[in-house]
Amino acid sequence: MPDFIYLASQSPRRRQLLEQLGIRHELLLPGDDEDAEAIEAVLPGEAPARYVQRVTGLKLEAALARLERRGLPPAPVLCSDTTVALGRTIYGKPADDADALRMLRELAGNTHRVLTAVAVQLGRKRRDALSDSRVTFAPLTTAELRAYVATGEPRGKAGAYAVQGRAAAFITRINGSYPGIMGLPLHETAQLLRAFGVRVAG
Repeated sequence: MPDFIYLASQSPRRRQLLEQLGIRHELLLPGDDEDAEAIEAVLPGEAPARYVQRVTGLKLEAALARLERRGLPPAPVLCSDTTVALGRTIYGKPADDADALRMLRELAGNTHRVLTAVAVQLGRKRRDALSDSRVTFAPLTTAELRAYVATGEPRGKAGAYAVQGRAAAFITRINGSYPGIMGLPLHETAQLLRAFGVRVAG
């Protein structure tokens, strides 16, 4: 059994969370010839949970093809995707600062869901899990939101915020998995990896 896994994610937070579990990992990232952003397109009328699970599955398929193409040694491949949802509205990564401000205005004063899907595969064996958390934002002024957007932190973040960053000051309540909101639910991830014989700290 390999003593490491492949992480098919560019997120530094997911790397940090795997390190927290003591899991050795190597990055398996898309090449320049892959359109990683296209995978994240939302289908018309798609429910948030279905969306995040479908995107994670597509990321996993792309990563497995990458592994084979590059002739790398076999090991479990882990993929994950996180999305923010208010009702059935999906909030992905903002297109620009104006889009980030729009998202944050809609989230302010409301409770939204943060859904993170995780999938692991080795050979024909595949396991997946879904983490569903709720986050409540305090009412926020336009000036507060503009100041936050100006920090640059919302860029590249689902829902235009980072729970582990300055946006923590906006949050009045969390119900669910804090690491799941960051991008990788550790309880579910540990269970998935143990199913593949991966040693997990703790």
